[in-house]
Amino acid sequence: MKNFAYAKPSSVEDAIAALGDGADVLAGGTTMVDLMKLEVMTPDALVDITALPDLSEVTIGDGRIRFGALAKMQAVADNAELARMAPVFTETLWMAASPQLRWAATLGGNILQRTRCPYFRDTHYLQCNKRDPGSGCAALDGGRTNMHAILGGSEACVAMYPGDFAQALIAFDAEVVVEGPSGERRIPFADLHVLPADDPSRETVLGPREVVVAIEVPRSPAMRGSYYLKARDRESYAFASASAAVGLAMEGDTVSDARVALGGVASVPWRARAAEDVLRGATFSEELAREAGRAAFADAVPLEGSAYKIPLGASVVAGALMTARERARQEG
Repeated sequence: MKNFAYAKPSSVEDAIAALGDGADVLAGGTTMVDLMKLEVMTPDALVDITALPDLSEVTIGDGRIRFGALAKMQAVADNAELARMAPVFTETLWMAASPQLRWAATLGGNILQRTRCPYFRDTHYLQCNKRDPGSGCAALDGGRTNMHAILGGSEACVAMYPGDFAQALIAFDAEVVVEGPSGERRIPFADLHVLPADDPSRETVLGPREVVVAIEVPRSPAMRGSYYLKARDRESYAFASASAAVGLAMEGDTVSDARVALGGVASVPWRARAAEDVLRGATFSEELAREAGRAAFADAVPLEGSAYKIPLGASVVAGALMTARERARQEG
């Protein structure tokens, strides 16, 4: 690991000031330290924000839920009130990582985690446009692609966004609250991550001295009828091959609102609006759920190793919607 300077500011203002050229934020460290050991990331300095006050709270208000950026994944997963009124949020956290990592990792760090693409994480592979812009993409050049994106990729990169919690956030119109040299700004979660296009090294719209301080989500009736379903190689501690964060609000048997987001299949957190359009205003049935699943993957562009994700993902969406319908019925 490369030597680095270290600062632990006690205020957001001091943290912003410390984030000069070559500096990175350290929160839970479960991704940053790992990548530094691999020498994928080599910051000149780390700014440890874990001492910043009031960033670990979760507030469930009448109109919004506010997650502090330093709230630990496990603490939020254990929040009984949140589990009752918006189960998809706690389920995405319960299904992520191991208990040890969940007690260390923060929500702010979680949404900014880097891809687990092996060609990005192993510096022996010289071709990785995300790590070394312009070098090429080993996955596209005959590599293994079974865990790569089939939505949102480009001719420069097909790395998959690995997170779970982000799918619940994008499904329910979250905003990210950021502080920087120019003060506070709010970023729609759907706009936070950047598609790879020609420059996969740029992953978010955050400025070089901006710090995520909170995530806010407007409350929605579809939250009570929400569910997260994750298909993976093994039951625990594995990233998704395909997952779906869904929510339904019902008026009788008619879908009045639908939220569908996909994990394990896209280069960024992915809202499946085509699937939502199939559902809204329609009478719910198993066949409708399957139609929505197919619609979610209508624009998928798989490689040979990732083609299995299309039927798998469609089935995951349909299965998640069936459970969400039962939850919505109980609430009704």
